[in-house]
Amino acid sequence: MKERNNVPYFWNPCFSFYTPFFGFAISLPFIILCFCHNPLSFFVHILSAVYIMCVNYIALVDIPLITMSYQVISNCIGWLLKFLMLTSSSSFKRLNSLLLGALGDRGQRKSNLSVMAEGNVDDTNTTNDDDDDDDDQPFTPWAVSVASGHTLLRSPQHNKGLAFTDKERDSHFLRGLLPPAVLTQELQAKRSLNILRQYQVPLHRYIAMMDLQETNEKLFYKLLIDNVEELLPVVYTPVVGEACQKYGSIFRRPQGLYISLKDKGKILEVLKNWPEKNIQVIVVTDGERILGLGDLGCQGMGIPVGKLSLYTALGGVRPSVCLPVTIDVGTKNETLLNDEFYTGLKQKRATGEEYDELLDEFMTAVKKNYGEKVLIQFEDFANHNAFDLLIKYRTSHLVFNDDIQGTACVVLGGLLSALKLIGGTLSDHTFLFLGAGEAGTGIAELISLEILKKTKLTVEDSRKKIWLVDSKGLVVSSRKDSLQQFKQPWAHDHEPVTGLLEAVKAIKPTILIGTSGVGKQFTKEVIEAMSSINAKPLIMALSNPTSQSECTAEEAYTWSNGHAIFASGSPFDPVIYDGKEFVPGQANNAYIFPGFGLGLIMCGAIRVHDEFLLAAAEALASQVTEEDYAKGIIYPRFKNIRKISATIAAKVASRAYEFGLASHLPRPSDLVKFAESCMYSPKYRNYR
Repeated sequence: MKERNNVPYFWNPCFSFYTPFFGFAISLPFIILCFCHNPLSFFVHILSAVYIMCVNYIALVDIPLITMSYQVISNCIGWLLKFLMLTSSSSFKRLNSLLLGALGDRGQRKSNLSVMAEGNVDDTNTTNDDDDDDDDQPFTPWAVSVASGHTLLRSPQHNKGLAFTDKERDSHFLRGLLPPAVLTQELQAKRSLNILRQYQVPLHRYIAMMDLQETNEKLFYKLLIDNVEELLPVVYTPVVGEACQKYGSIFRRPQGLYISLKDKGKILEVLKNWPEKNIQVIVVTDGERILGLGDLGCQGMGIPVGKLSLYTALGGVRPSVCLPVTIDVGTKNETLLNDEFYTGLKQKRATGEEYDELLDEFMTAVKKNYGEKVLIQFEDFANHNAFDLLIKYRTSHLVFNDDIQGTACVVLGGLLSALKLIGGTLSDHTFLFLGAGEAGTGIAELISLEILKKTKLTVEDSRKKIWLVDSKGLVVSSRKDSLQQFKQPWAHDHEPVTGLLEAVKAIKPTILIGTSGVGKQFTKEVIEAMSSINAKPLIMALSNPTSQSECTAEEAYTWSNGHAIFASGSPFDPVIYDGKEFVPGQANNAYIFPGFGLGLIMCGAIRVHDEFLLAAAEALASQVTEEDYAKGIIYPRFKNIRKISATIAAKVASRAYEFGLASHLPRPSDLVKFAESCMYSPKYRNYR
């Protein structure tokens, strides 16, 4: 036997073959005590440390080995506890509050001791209940346990409700905690849909869906995926707008991460408080411009939560890798500031340097905590901040602004498909926008890029085909000195025009696009003027929610005598005019961002290039069928949204590989099939 410092090598606690036996022999009595009485887990920690120090003293080894040996023993004890808790012995399986937090560092506390399902375990964020047999006994709140019984039913990631089989109910101590009936997931979904349809108030349906998401995650997503056309308006626009307005009243459980001015200097620590560590998509808002409803402050959380629900349901991104974030810097909304139930900071909205420093700390912390490839989607920031943030971080982070880039993609996709109905190419048409904010200028820029790609026009010439109207009238060169920077490229030579109707008569556009956020702006006179200029005027009323739409589908079809091709941001029902059914299209960003995000994730993209946006728009247009065109529809049906998302993801990933911005190598041979294989499935797992 080898010796070191006259001591047999057998005694070296870092010798990996013998150390587990020491750990087992010395720690077993204390482990048994720990099973019998939770507070004694503290002594396991203390006595294990004493043991290691004693052995190291005997072995006369160097001090640095103490830390290594301690980690080895910690791992051995952790392995032993896992083994005991996964055996069939009911005496061990019933101990649901075993404290493992004392062993190893904090990052190791979240082990895989939660429900062990057949196959891979992808959701491991089940934590211990804070109920205990004896309220007087101290406990560690981050303890991790085998999820069984009541704890399992309260875990939305693992709960199956009445779908637990008889075998699972016996194995996981659910017998008696559920009614005796065993239902399939399909029957559960049918039952849930039947309950939802009984609610007459849309907000009540939204609340019911959020309750389902917080109790049975997989059933929530199955219900949404299988009934996407019916439930999309419930979980997102237009109902989410009302939900945000009343978020303080309907708030029950936090669904995302709140970062406020109080957290300045500690944002990295706040991010580490989120239970999931492998985050791939973050949707963040500061609540200043929620849809067309203005500054809702902290109550804007409904937007990131809703967007990420669609990332999972429509794009197949796993819910465990999604993080909704609201940055609370106060609000300008006096109603909220005076509301006793308002859940955010009751102070005037921070601006300038204070705001910039908080956002910069957030972006730095995200990159440090989650890495280079985490996608950060900016949502509903005010115009000035939205453009500044996108420009500032697009070269250093993987960022995407859905209001600017996502809206531009979905509108360009609709325009490309509409060409089959109105004829010509993009460069043959003249575009007039009502609204010169982030959405309007973002769409205009992407249209210009597509024209540049398909023609030999210069940048200036391609932009001259696009005109904008803001609150002061037509954006023209004589106003250039007073215009915001993002409007200046669209200021063309023309005499000043004050109103939309006058602009239509002067510019004679073939396509009218509304992004103003103000309802009822496409009046009867405006639609009639468009119809007198064009045989098939394309009218796109994109502002959300429905109450802010520039016009309704019925108004567009009626005032144009059935000649208009119409699309909107919020959904409208089919319209019967002159005995013919017209089905309005919906230019919903949900066509784009779920597939776009999936494409970035699956190829490991490190930056977003404008070519990715063009690829996504072209992929969307390619999914419109001849049957759709026959009904005047310029967007594909949402019932095929997962197929559409896979196609968009494949096109985006393909362009990323072409531009050398993809890090996941080698490139899959069939990107569409690879995208489909990456998609999350809400199907229940079978538990041991």
